[in-house]
Amino acid sequence: MSLFRRIKNNDKPLIRQIIDLIPRWILQDCISFYKSDKYCHKYKTNDQLVAQLFGQLCKCSTLEDISVGIGVSETFIKDLGLEQSPAKSTMSDGNKKRNWKVFERLYIKLLSHYGSVLKSKSQQQIIKEVEHQTILIRDSSTISLCLSLFDWAKFRTAKGGLKIHTQWDEALMLPNLVNISEAAVHDSKGFENYVFPKDTIILEDKGYWDFDIIKARMLASNVFVTRIKDTTLYESLEELELPNDADQHILKDEIISLTGKKAKANGLSALKLRRVVVYDAEKDMRLELITNNLQWKSSTIASLYKRRWDIEIFFKQLKQNLNVKTFIGTSENAVKSQIFIALIAYLLLELLCRVKTKGKAAFSNFVEKLR
Repeated sequence: MSLFRRIKNNDKPLIRQIIDLIPRWILQDCISFYKSDKYCHKYKTNDQLVAQLFGQLCKCSTLEDISVGIGVSETFIKDLGLEQSPAKSTMSDGNKKRNWKVFERLYIKLLSHYGSVLKSKSQQQIIKEVEHQTILIRDSSTISLCLSLFDWAKFRTAKGGLKIHTQWDEALMLPNLVNISEAAVHDSKGFENYVFPKDTIILEDKGYWDFDIIKARMLASNVFVTRIKDTTLYESLEELELPNDADQHILKDEIISLTGKKAKANGLSALKLRRVVVYDAEKDMRLELITNNLQWKSSTIASLYKRRWDIEIFFKQLKQNLNVKTFIGTSENAVKSQIFIALIAYLLLELLCRVKTKGKAAFSNFVEKLR
Protein backbone atom coordinates (compact mmCIF):
# COMPACT_ATOMS: atom_id res chain seq x y z
CA MET A 1 0.00 0.00 0.00
CA SER A 2 1.29 3.47 -0.86
CA LEU A 3 0.67 4.63 2.71
CA PHE A 4 3.67 2.52 3.82
CA ARG A 5 6.03 3.75 1.11
CA ARG A 6 9.39 4.99 2.35
CA ILE A 7 10.41 8.37 0.98
CA LYS A 8 13.81 9.79 0.11
CA ASN A 9 16.15 10.66 2.99
CA ASN A 10 13.80 9.16 5.55
CA ASP A 11 13.74 5.56 6.70
CA LYS A 12 10.30 5.87 8.29
CA PRO A 13 7.08 4.96 6.46
CA LEU A 14 4.72 7.85 5.86
CA ILE A 15 2.21 6.76 8.48
CA ARG A 16 4.92 6.78 11.16
CA GLN A 17 5.93 10.30 10.13
CA ILE A 18 2.32 11.41 10.64
CA ILE A 19 2.15 9.74 14.06
CA ASP A 20 5.46 11.35 15.04
CA LEU A 21 3.77 14.76 14.77
CA ILE A 22 2.40 13.94 18.22
CA PRO A 23 5.15 15.02 20.67
CA ARG A 24 5.93 12.25 23.16
CA TRP A 25 5.85 14.63 26.11
CA ILE A 26 2.29 15.71 25.28
CA LEU A 27 1.12 12.10 25.02
CA GLN A 28 2.91 11.24 28.27
CA ASP A 29 1.26 14.20 30.02
CA CYS A 30 -2.18 12.88 29.00
CA ILE A 31 -1.30 9.33 30.07
CA SER A 32 -0.05 10.55 33.46
CA PHE A 33 -3.06 12.83 34.00
CA TYR A 34 -5.58 10.00 33.57
CA LYS A 35 -3.26 7.15 34.66
CA SER A 36 -4.43 5.37 31.53
CA ASP A 37 -1.55 2.84 31.56
CA LYS A 38 -2.16 1.72 35.13
CA TYR A 39 -2.49 -2.08 35.33
CA CYS A 40 -1.71 -2.34 31.58
CA HIS A 41 1.24 -4.57 30.66
CA LYS A 42 0.92 -4.93 26.88
CA TYR A 43 -1.75 -2.86 25.12
CA LYS A 44 -0.89 0.60 26.44
CA THR A 45 -2.30 4.01 25.54
CA ASN A 46 0.29 4.56 22.83
CA ASP A 47 -0.54 1.17 21.29
CA GLN A 48 -4.25 1.97 21.20
CA LEU A 49 -3.57 5.40 19.71
CA VAL A 50 -1.26 4.00 16.98
CA ALA A 51 -3.64 1.14 16.14
CA GLN A 52 -6.65 3.43 15.85
CA LEU A 53 -4.77 6.11 13.92
CA PHE A 54 -3.77 3.35 11.50
CA GLY A 55 -7.45 2.39 11.31
CA GLN A 56 -8.47 5.99 10.63
CA LEU A 57 -5.83 6.65 7.97
CA CYS A 58 -6.65 3.37 6.22
CA LYS A 59 -10.42 3.64 6.84
CA CYS A 60 -10.57 0.25 8.57
CA SER A 61 -14.13 -0.65 9.56
CA THR A 62 -13.37 -3.58 11.89
CA LEU A 63 -10.82 -4.57 14.52
CA GLU A 64 -9.75 -7.45 12.27
CA ASP A 65 -8.90 -4.98 9.47
CA ILE A 66 -6.63 -3.10 11.86
CA SER A 67 -4.98 -6.25 13.24
CA VAL A 68 -4.32 -7.77 9.80
CA GLY A 69 -3.20 -4.44 8.32
CA ILE A 70 -0.65 -3.74 11.04
CA GLY A 71 0.58 -7.34 10.92
CA VAL A 72 1.49 -7.09 7.23
CA SER A 73 5.17 -7.55 8.18
CA GLU A 74 7.47 -7.62 11.20
CA THR A 75 9.33 -4.61 9.80
CA PHE A 76 6.16 -2.56 9.61
CA ILE A 77 5.18 -3.48 13.17
CA LYS A 78 8.57 -2.25 14.40
CA ASP A 79 8.28 0.88 12.25
CA LEU A 80 5.08 1.76 14.10
CA GLY A 81 6.87 1.34 17.42
CA LEU A 82 4.81 -1.70 18.40
CA GLU A 83 6.01 -5.03 19.75
CA GLN A 84 3.33 -7.00 17.93
CA SER A 85 0.17 -6.56 15.90
CA PRO A 86 -2.62 -6.15 18.50
CA ALA A 87 -5.18 -8.95 18.63
CA LYS A 88 -8.88 -8.19 18.18
CA SER A 89 -9.70 -9.19 21.76
CA THR A 90 -6.90 -7.01 23.15
CA MET A 91 -8.09 -3.98 21.21
CA SER A 92 -11.68 -4.65 22.23
CA ASP A 93 -10.73 -4.72 25.93
CA GLY A 94 -8.75 -1.49 25.56
CA ASN A 95 -11.70 0.25 23.89
CA LYS A 96 -14.01 -0.75 26.71
CA LYS A 97 -11.74 -0.01 29.67
CA ARG A 98 -9.36 2.84 28.81
CA ASN A 99 -10.88 6.24 29.64
CA TRP A 100 -11.76 8.06 26.42
CA LYS A 101 -10.92 11.37 28.09
CA VAL A 102 -7.19 10.70 27.61
CA PHE A 103 -7.73 11.14 23.85
CA GLU A 104 -9.92 14.19 24.35
CA ARG A 105 -7.12 15.79 26.38
CA LEU A 106 -4.57 14.81 23.74
CA TYR A 107 -6.62 16.51 21.00
CA ILE A 108 -6.90 19.76 23.00
CA LYS A 109 -3.18 19.70 23.86
CA LEU A 110 -2.20 19.20 20.21
CA LEU A 111 -4.51 22.03 19.17
CA SER A 112 -2.74 24.34 21.63
CA HIS A 113 0.72 23.08 20.62
CA TYR A 114 0.18 23.72 16.91
CA GLY A 115 -2.16 26.69 17.37
CA SER A 116 0.15 29.40 16.06
CA VAL A 117 1.04 27.38 12.93
CA LEU A 118 -2.58 26.50 12.24
CA LYS A 119 -3.64 30.13 12.54
CA SER A 120 -0.86 31.44 10.31
CA LYS A 121 -1.66 28.88 7.59
CA SER A 122 -5.46 28.99 7.74
CA GLN A 123 -5.84 31.16 4.59
CA GLN A 124 -9.17 32.36 5.93
CA GLN A 125 -10.42 35.60 4.42
CA ILE A 126 -10.54 38.33 7.06
CA ILE A 127 -13.70 40.34 7.77
CA LYS A 128 -12.15 43.75 8.38
CA GLU A 129 -14.70 45.07 10.87
CA VAL A 130 -14.11 42.14 13.25
CA GLU A 131 -10.49 41.40 12.35
CA HIS A 132 -9.10 41.10 15.88
CA GLN A 133 -12.08 39.57 17.66
CA THR A 134 -12.55 35.94 18.66
CA ILE A 135 -15.17 34.22 16.49
CA LEU A 136 -16.73 30.95 17.65
CA ILE A 137 -19.27 28.87 15.75
CA ARG A 138 -21.48 26.29 17.45
CA ASP A 139 -23.28 23.47 15.68
CA SER A 140 -23.90 19.75 16.00
CA SER A 141 -23.96 16.67 13.79
CA THR A 142 -26.04 13.56 14.45
CA ILE A 143 -24.89 10.01 13.72
CA SER A 144 -27.47 7.22 13.62
CA LEU A 145 -26.78 4.03 15.57
CA CYS A 146 -28.49 0.67 15.98
CA LEU A 147 -30.24 0.84 19.38
CA SER A 148 -29.95 -2.91 19.98
CA LEU A 149 -26.14 -2.65 19.75
CA PHE A 150 -25.66 0.83 21.24
CA ASP A 151 -28.29 0.68 24.00
CA TRP A 152 -26.74 3.65 25.84
CA ALA A 153 -27.38 5.98 22.87
CA LYS A 154 -31.17 6.29 23.05
CA PHE A 155 -32.75 8.63 20.53
CA ARG A 156 -36.27 7.56 19.66
CA THR A 157 -38.34 4.51 20.60
CA ALA A 158 -36.70 2.16 18.10
CA LYS A 159 -33.70 4.22 17.03
CA GLY A 160 -30.34 5.08 18.54
CA GLY A 161 -27.95 7.90 17.81
CA LEU A 162 -25.31 10.23 19.11
CA LYS A 163 -24.74 13.93 18.61
CA ILE A 164 -21.35 15.60 18.21
CA HIS A 165 -21.74 19.10 19.68
CA THR A 166 -18.91 21.17 18.23
CA GLN A 167 -17.47 24.61 18.93
CA TRP A 168 -15.45 25.86 15.97
CA ASP A 169 -12.62 28.37 16.43
CA GLU A 170 -12.63 30.55 13.31
CA ALA A 171 -8.98 31.57 13.74
CA LEU A 172 -7.77 27.97 14.01
CA MET A 173 -10.32 26.68 11.50
CA LEU A 174 -10.72 23.63 13.75
CA PRO A 175 -12.97 22.61 16.67
CA ASN A 176 -11.64 23.78 20.04
CA LEU A 177 -14.39 22.09 22.06
CA VAL A 178 -16.35 18.89 21.37
CA ASN A 179 -19.04 17.24 23.47
CA ILE A 180 -20.52 13.87 22.50
CA SER A 181 -24.00 13.13 23.82
CA GLU A 182 -27.06 11.06 23.08
CA ALA A 183 -28.83 12.32 19.96
CA ALA A 184 -31.88 13.29 22.04
CA VAL A 185 -29.97 16.13 23.76
CA HIS A 186 -31.13 19.48 22.33
CA ASP A 187 -28.52 21.65 20.61
CA SER A 188 -28.95 24.47 23.14
CA LYS A 189 -28.08 22.00 25.94
CA GLY A 190 -25.02 20.58 24.24
CA PHE A 191 -22.45 22.59 26.22
CA GLU A 192 -22.10 23.54 29.87
CA ASN A 193 -20.70 27.02 29.27
CA TYR A 194 -22.74 29.62 27.41
CA VAL A 195 -20.79 32.82 28.02
CA PHE A 196 -17.30 33.85 26.92
CA PRO A 197 -14.74 36.63 27.45
CA LYS A 198 -15.88 40.14 26.55
CA ASP A 199 -16.41 40.90 22.83
CA THR A 200 -16.36 37.24 21.76
CA ILE A 201 -18.58 36.70 18.71
CA ILE A 202 -20.79 33.58 18.71
CA LEU A 203 -22.40 32.34 15.50
CA GLU A 204 -25.23 29.80 15.76
CA ASP A 205 -28.28 28.54 13.94
CA LYS A 206 -31.78 29.15 15.29
CA GLY A 207 -31.77 25.77 17.06
CA TYR A 208 -29.62 27.46 19.73
CA TRP A 209 -32.02 30.38 20.25
CA ASP A 210 -32.79 30.51 23.98
CA PHE A 211 -33.81 33.62 25.95
CA ASP A 212 -31.85 32.66 29.08
CA ILE A 213 -28.67 32.09 27.04
CA ILE A 214 -29.16 35.33 25.08
CA LYS A 215 -29.58 37.31 28.29
CA ALA A 216 -26.47 35.74 29.89
CA ARG A 217 -24.38 36.57 26.83
CA MET A 218 -25.55 40.17 26.66
CA LEU A 219 -24.67 40.61 30.34
CA ALA A 220 -21.21 39.17 29.59
CA SER A 221 -20.75 41.62 26.66
CA ASN A 222 -20.69 38.79 24.13
CA VAL A 223 -21.92 39.41 20.60
CA PHE A 224 -24.20 36.86 18.95
CA VAL A 225 -25.34 36.44 15.36
CA THR A 226 -28.03 33.86 14.76
CA ARG A 227 -31.26 33.26 12.87
CA ILE A 228 -34.44 34.44 14.48
CA LYS A 229 -37.11 31.80 15.06
CA ASP A 230 -40.33 32.14 13.08
CA THR A 231 -42.35 32.20 16.30
CA THR A 232 -40.35 35.03 17.90
CA LEU A 233 -42.50 38.12 18.56
CA TYR A 234 -40.94 41.55 18.05
CA GLU A 235 -41.71 45.09 16.95
CA SER A 236 -39.71 47.33 14.63
CA LEU A 237 -38.34 50.48 16.29
CA GLU A 238 -36.32 51.92 13.42
CA GLU A 239 -35.57 50.91 9.85
CA LEU A 240 -31.98 51.59 8.84
CA GLU A 241 -31.02 52.86 5.41
CA LEU A 242 -29.48 50.41 2.97
CA PRO A 243 -26.63 51.37 0.61
CA ASN A 244 -27.77 51.99 -2.98
CA ASP A 245 -24.62 50.87 -4.76
CA ALA A 246 -23.50 47.84 -2.76
CA ASP A 247 -24.64 44.78 -0.79
CA GLN A 248 -27.73 44.14 -2.88
CA HIS A 249 -28.26 40.85 -1.05
CA ILE A 250 -29.25 42.81 2.09
CA LEU A 251 -33.03 43.19 1.92
CA LYS A 252 -33.75 44.82 5.26
CA ASP A 253 -31.91 46.26 8.25
CA GLU A 254 -33.82 47.40 11.32
CA ILE A 255 -33.66 47.94 15.07
CA ILE A 256 -36.21 45.83 16.96
CA SER A 257 -37.35 44.94 20.46
CA LEU A 258 -38.71 41.57 21.56
CA THR A 259 -42.34 41.59 22.72
CA GLY A 260 -43.06 37.97 23.68
CA LYS A 261 -43.94 36.86 27.22
CA LYS A 262 -40.63 35.04 27.79
CA ALA A 263 -38.66 38.04 26.55
CA LYS A 264 -40.56 40.34 28.92
CA ALA A 265 -40.08 37.92 31.83
CA ASN A 266 -36.29 37.87 31.19
CA GLY A 267 -36.04 41.63 30.82
CA LEU A 268 -34.99 41.33 27.18
CA SER A 269 -37.92 43.39 25.89
CA ALA A 270 -36.24 46.58 27.13
CA LEU A 271 -33.12 45.95 25.04
CA LYS A 272 -32.57 46.88 21.42
CA LEU A 273 -31.56 44.23 18.90
CA ARG A 274 -30.79 44.23 15.20
CA ARG A 275 -32.69 42.29 12.53
CA VAL A 276 -31.06 41.89 9.12
CA VAL A 277 -32.78 40.08 6.25
CA VAL A 278 -30.38 38.55 3.73
CA TYR A 279 -31.02 36.84 0.40
CA ASP A 280 -28.97 33.67 -0.03
CA ALA A 281 -28.58 33.23 -3.80
CA GLU A 282 -27.06 29.74 -3.49
CA LYS A 283 -30.10 28.37 -1.67
CA ASP A 284 -32.59 30.82 -3.14
CA MET A 285 -33.98 31.74 0.28
CA ARG A 286 -34.29 34.62 2.74
CA LEU A 287 -32.40 34.48 6.03
CA GLU A 288 -33.63 36.54 8.96
CA LEU A 289 -30.63 37.25 11.19
CA ILE A 290 -30.63 38.76 14.66
CA THR A 291 -27.73 40.25 16.61
CA ASN A 292 -27.12 42.48 19.61
CA ASN A 293 -24.53 44.55 17.72
CA LEU A 294 -26.03 47.82 16.52
CA GLN A 295 -22.87 49.35 14.96
CA TRP A 296 -21.59 46.87 12.36
CA LYS A 297 -22.36 47.21 8.67
CA SER A 298 -25.21 44.95 7.64
CA SER A 299 -22.81 43.24 5.21
CA THR A 300 -20.54 42.32 8.14
CA ILE A 301 -23.44 40.61 9.90
CA ALA A 302 -24.31 38.70 6.73
CA SER A 303 -20.65 37.71 6.17
CA LEU A 304 -20.31 36.49 9.75
CA TYR A 305 -23.36 34.27 9.53
CA LYS A 306 -22.10 32.85 6.24
CA ARG A 307 -19.02 31.60 8.13
CA ARG A 308 -21.28 28.97 9.66
CA TRP A 309 -20.69 26.96 6.48
CA ASP A 310 -17.11 26.37 7.68
CA ILE A 311 -18.33 24.04 10.41
CA GLU A 312 -20.75 22.34 8.00
CA ILE A 313 -17.85 21.65 5.65
CA PHE A 314 -15.85 20.25 8.58
CA PHE A 315 -18.60 17.76 9.47
CA LYS A 316 -18.79 16.68 5.83
CA GLN A 317 -15.02 16.21 5.53
CA LEU A 318 -14.79 14.34 8.83
CA LYS A 319 -17.48 11.86 7.81
CA GLN A 320 -16.20 11.40 4.26
CA ASN A 321 -12.49 11.01 5.00
CA LEU A 322 -12.34 9.41 8.45
CA ASN A 323 -14.20 6.66 10.24
CA VAL A 324 -16.86 8.20 12.51
CA LYS A 325 -19.97 6.47 11.16
CA THR A 326 -18.90 2.82 11.50
CA PHE A 327 -17.66 1.93 14.98
CA ILE A 328 -15.23 -0.80 15.98
CA GLY A 329 -16.71 -1.01 19.50
CA THR A 330 -20.23 -0.63 20.86
CA SER A 331 -19.63 0.72 24.37
CA GLU A 332 -19.92 4.43 25.06
CA ASN A 333 -16.23 4.52 25.98
CA ALA A 334 -15.21 2.82 22.72
CA VAL A 335 -17.30 5.16 20.57
CA LYS A 336 -16.03 8.33 22.23
CA SER A 337 -12.42 7.10 22.04
CA GLN A 338 -12.81 6.44 18.32
CA ILE A 339 -14.32 9.87 17.63
CA PHE A 340 -11.60 11.76 19.50
CA ILE A 341 -8.85 9.72 17.80
CA ALA A 342 -10.55 10.57 14.48
CA LEU A 343 -10.36 14.25 15.50
CA ILE A 344 -6.65 13.82 16.29
CA ALA A 345 -6.15 12.30 12.83
CA TYR A 346 -8.10 15.18 11.27
CA LEU A 347 -5.94 17.74 13.09
CA LEU A 348 -2.69 16.09 11.96
CA LEU A 349 -3.88 15.79 8.37
CA GLU A 350 -5.11 19.38 8.32
CA LEU A 351 -1.76 20.52 9.74
CA LEU A 352 0.11 18.68 6.97
CA CYS A 353 -2.29 19.94 4.33
CA ARG A 354 -1.79 23.58 5.36
CA VAL A 355 1.98 23.40 5.83
CA LYS A 356 3.10 21.07 3.03
CA THR A 357 0.82 21.90 0.12
CA LYS A 358 1.09 24.91 -2.15
CA GLY A 359 -1.94 27.17 -2.43
CA LYS A 360 -5.31 26.19 -1.01
CA ALA A 361 -5.45 22.43 -1.42
CA ALA A 362 -8.71 20.51 -1.07
CA PHE A 363 -8.61 18.47 2.16
CA SER A 364 -10.29 15.41 0.63
CA ASN A 365 -7.89 15.32 -2.32
CA PHE A 366 -4.90 15.64 0.03
CA VAL A 367 -6.08 12.77 2.24
CA GLU A 368 -6.74 10.56 -0.78
CA LYS A 369 -3.19 11.17 -2.06
CA LEU A 370 -1.77 10.17 1.33
CA ARG A 371 -3.77 6.96 1.21
